[in-house]
Amino acid sequence: MPRILIVAPSWIGDTLLAQPLFARLHEKHPGLVLDALAPAWTKPVLERMPEIAETLVSPFAHGELRLGERYRLGKSLRQHRYDEAIVLPNTLKSALVPFFASIPVRTGFLGEGRRGLLNRIHRLDRKTLPLMAERYAQLAEAPGEPVHRPLSAARLAVNETNRDAAMKHFGLDRSRPVAVFAPGAEYGPAKRWPARHFAALAELLAARGFAVWLIGSPKERALGDEIAAAANEAAKNLCGAMDLASAIDVMSAARVVVSNDSGTMHVAAALGRPLVALYGSSSPAHTPPLGPARIARIQIGCSPCFKRECPLKHFRCMNDLTPERVLAEVDQALA
Repeated sequence: MPRILIVAPSWIGDTLLAQPLFARLHEKHPGLVLDALAPAWTKPVLERMPEIAETLVSPFAHGELRLGERYRLGKSLRQHRYDEAIVLPNTLKSALVPFFASIPVRTGFLGEGRRGLLNRIHRLDRKTLPLMAERYAQLAEAPGEPVHRPLSAARLAVNETNRDAAMKHFGLDRSRPVAVFAPGAEYGPAKRWPARHFAALAELLAARGFAVWLIGSPKERALGDEIAAAANEAAKNLCGAMDLASAIDVMSAARVVVSNDSGTMHVAAALGRPLVALYGSSSPAHTPPLGPARIARIQIGCSPCFKRECPLKHFRCMNDLTPERVLAEVDQALA
């Protein structure tokens, strides 16, 4: 029975973009046991992927070396007798644990002085593989072989009992159709549609009989409060009220999701929810949702800039994307 360890990305969205790789590995290796070494905050996503057998929590914060602890973790993994490790982050640090675990085949892209730590090395051609999901999927093939297309869609399994328990716990009523808004974006404000636009869209949907729920991290609680207040109570702020596991379960009940380019957007796509994805400073040509979605963006010369904040200070890529235009995309998604 083949056993492979995935050293997973640190971002929720990137973790979901890696799922086609996981599916391809199962296709190539019948009976595969596929485990993931990942940060604790991505564990609820990996646990809902049917391809992943076990998620092992990585104790290292972003940027931490902690060489001795990486050695001890690697040594403890030797008992799993993995045949291969596939390292998705491009850092030297991420390749250390599989090396210390004495995993015989260690696969990843060349980068940051990792020769020796990796022994099955791919060279990334960014022009040939513009999509992040394709880059990850390439690692299932032998170096130099083309990526297997089409990529499979991302998919998360939701337990209905857990979903119903979460709905009851948070006092959520499904008697009306539900629109979930994800107004945050961890990368920076240039990826966030303005709060006033979310509020206006909430009022438009509430007038059509929708319940609107705002979902996000504790960092986005104030943003959710701002939207709820501007929407004249047409939106319920749940930002920071629930952990990621509960948010995934609650989101599975949505009739439609409107999200910035964020991890939540990729979660919605993996849940198969009708989705409107909002793009400003980033591009769907690099990290599109892996599932049916309507892309809402405007074409201006400075977008995408991939900056955390608008370098020109006008933020037209999001300011000029009106609630009425996004509502038209919501109608298309629902259709």
